[in-house]
This record gives sequence, C-alpha cells and structure tokens, in this order.
Amino acid sequence: MFLTITTTGTPERPATDLGYLLHKHPDNAQAFSTSYGTAHVLYPEAEAGRCTAALLLEVDAVALVRRGKGKGRGGAPDAALAQYVNDRPYAASSLLAVALSRVFSSAMKGVCNARPELPGQARALRVEVPALPARGGPALVRKLFEPLGWTVTVEPVPLDTEFPDWGDSRYVRLVLESDTLTLAEALRHLYVLLPVLDDAKHYWVAPDEVDKLLRAGEGWLPGHPEQRLITSRYLSRRWALTRQATERLELVRLAETDDSEVEEIDNAVEAETEGEEKPTPLAVRRREAIVAALRQSGAARVLDLGCGQGQLVQTLLKDPAFTEIVGVDVSMRALTIASRRLKLDRMGERQASRVQLFQGSLAYTDVRLKGYDAAVLSEVIEHLDLPRLPALEYAVFGSARPRTVLVTTPNVEYNVRWESLPAGHVRHGDHRFEWTRAEFRAWAEAVAERHGYGVAFEPVGPDDPEVGPPTQMAVFTLTSPKEAKAA
Repeated sequence: MFLTITTTGTPERPATDLGYLLHKHPDNAQAFSTSYGTAHVLYPEAEAGRCTAALLLEVDAVALVRRGKGKGRGGAPDAALAQYVNDRPYAASSLLAVALSRVFSSAMKGVCNARPELPGQARALRVEVPALPARGGPALVRKLFEPLGWTVTVEPVPLDTEFPDWGDSRYVRLVLESDTLTLAEALRHLYVLLPVLDDAKHYWVAPDEVDKLLRAGEGWLPGHPEQRLITSRYLSRRWALTRQATERLELVRLAETDDSEVEEIDNAVEAETEGEEKPTPLAVRRREAIVAALRQSGAARVLDLGCGQGQLVQTLLKDPAFTEIVGVDVSMRALTIASRRLKLDRMGERQASRVQLFQGSLAYTDVRLKGYDAAVLSEVIEHLDLPRLPALEYAVFGSARPRTVLVTTPNVEYNVRWESLPAGHVRHGDHRFEWTRAEFRAWAEAVAERHGYGVAFEPVGPDDPEVGPPTQMAVFTLTSPKEAKAA
C-alpha cells in the first residue's frame, strides 16, 4: 500500500515545512508498528521548492489471516483462497486509514509545537494513491472529494492491459490537488473516505467508531452532499451506529446554520450524556462473572490465587455471603498495594476477621491453601511459562483441592476486535501465551479428568458470534463424593 503527499514552496515558505507538519524529519526513513503490519515514512524528494512524503504500508498477510481466523475480505466465510490471494497488501483500504491515524496522529489534529503557525496555513497539496478500490467507480470518487475543494483526477485501472476487452477493474489511480486546504484537513478527508470507497473495514466496528468519524469529519462532514453514504459505509452499515452518527451530525449542522452551540440547539444533550450508560469495562464484567459463579457454587471461604492489587478481594468483601477471603500473590509489592486498597490498617475488627493476605507461589504446594470452598485464578495462568503449568495444576487441583475452582484467561481469537493491538501481539507484555477457546477447553478438560473434577465453560464479556468472548472462564467442580466430603 502506497500513498504520497507532495507540496511546493518558496524560499519564504519552503516545502520542507512538510516535515514539521508531519513530525517526521525528511532526512530520516522511519518505521512504525501498526495493527496489521509495518508503516514506513520516507521522503523521495525534499527541497525548498518541492517536498514529497511517502507512506508505505507493508501488510503482514499471515498475521491478518490469523487475526481474522480465516475470514476473507468483507467477512465472507467461504473465501478460503482469498485469505492468501487478495489485494490487501497493495490497494488502499481501511488498513491504510489506520496507518495514517497511527503515524500522522499529531498532523491530523493540527498540532505542531515546534512551528505552531504552520498547521493553520493552507498550502499547495498533491496526494497520489496508485491503487484504490472504489466501489461506485470514478463517479463516486469525484462526488466524495470534489465538494471538499479537491481537483480530482481519477483513472480506472484495466483488468489486464494485454486484454482491453476485459474492461476496467474496480480499482482506480487517484490524484487529488488543492491549494486551499490545510494538511490536517487533507489527512482527515483521507482517513474517512479511503475506507468508504473500499467499503470493507478490516476490524470490528465498535460504538467508538462514531466518535472517530465525527472527530475526523469536523468542519466538513455535516454539510457534505454524500453525508448519508459516507456515514453508512464508514460504520459498515450498522444501522444503530449510523442512526446515532446521523442524529449528531444533524445537530451540528443546525447549530452551524443558527450560528450557535450544539448545546443551545438541544439543551437535553448534556443531560442525556450525563445519564448515558457507558460500556462496562471488561475487568468489571470479569469480577461480576466470578462473583456470580461463586454464589452459585455456595462457596463461603474463598481463595483469590494471584490476587494482584486486590480488586477481586475488595469486591468479595462487599458480599456478606463470603465469610473468609484469602488473597495470595508472589509479589510483595502487589500485596502492599492490595493492603492499601483494602485499608486493612483502618478496617473494623469484624471486617478484618474475614480477610487476610499472604505471599505464596502457585508453583509449590502450600498447606495454607487447603480446606477452602473455592479458589479463583483470574487472569493468572497466562503469566506462567507453559512448562510451569503442571506445577500450578498440582498445587491447586492435586494438593489444595477446593470444591470449586474458577479459571479465567484471555481468548486470543477476540484480539482481532481491538484495532489498537498490533498483529501478533498479546494483550499484556507479561503474558507468556494466550489460548484459543479450543486450546483452553482441551487444557481444562485434561486437568479435570486427571484430578476428579467436572468442568463447564462460560463466556465473559460480549460473546462475538465469530470469535467468541474476550475472556473465557472454566468452572471446575469436584465430582467424587468421597473427595468432596474430604475437601
């Protein structure tokens, strides 16, 4: 994927000011990690009279397939060959838009601390995109860019130059020219309209995409004649998000027409925003799922193994059904923070009698862990090297043997839904592995069989029909009556 931005200048306003605006020095070739590959920024020419910055995006096709779990362009489940033979490494798409946002974020916001006068200056700009998928053809390309002040040159790319009778492909070569726009405006136009023309986003369209669209569309989208098409395509035709964006854009348009603020046009906006339900963080959902499973098991005396900074212990203390809560962690620093969080030094005697924290390693058996109703390993196993898992398994299931064990761990398949997570990366720097649902199920079932437990699996967080939930939870229950009685 390739895009160039060219500007011309004079000795008083040299073209090399482009380096200040992009926050990328013309003498350096730089590389940046993005969600789907590596973005390179380089300058083929950098003179006072003319300067060109190039953005080259190398897509990691294998990582893209792994993150998409076999889905082709547009999510077609039968596109097996399209996983490997496709246009994604070559044609501008939402992947390039993500790279623009990642690499030129300050330029898109119009920020230049070194030369604060530059971002507000219009300049002669020429943008070239050699290969752009355009669903709607050259006519739609003109409808999208010309109302924004661009002079548009768009050339259809033939399917095969050797066989002109085959006609044109759905790709075009695009050249945009203007001397009335700022660089920030140009980048925001590209950020929105490249995926609109491609009409296929390669990542999950979450509710926060509405905010991204409105930020990038500020000043031009509310009055654009193709606003509805842009909004619908950018949000992957998710009608609820499209309706939300359209309503907010209409408020902006009315406010601009009336020369007033949005809040003055609709004085209920602030109240609705204050009362609007925000998405529940995944960590909170995880604790809620754990507490619900513990209540269902009837547990009263609970171990939080790998308690970290004590968030779950704090939650359990609020429920009087849990009469004894023990937090265990190998890190004394984490236990110190947990103690401060719980305010142990100021806790009343009755409440203090319900909780204790102590240091311990889950790689070794510990007699202090025996005799409890339930044990929780929340986001713990992925922090261990795989060869050490059998030791943890025996310490918990073979030695301590609580009646119920809850284990949560990330579902690596869900990682594709986070646009900001680079391809092939785990969610946390200390994670030694992250399992698919099948891998986690196989491990849990083998552990249960070896130690006399039954196991059931529950999703935690939104259960995506394609990639499952963000967190997976296994609920182990001691099945042998003799073992249960002994425990």
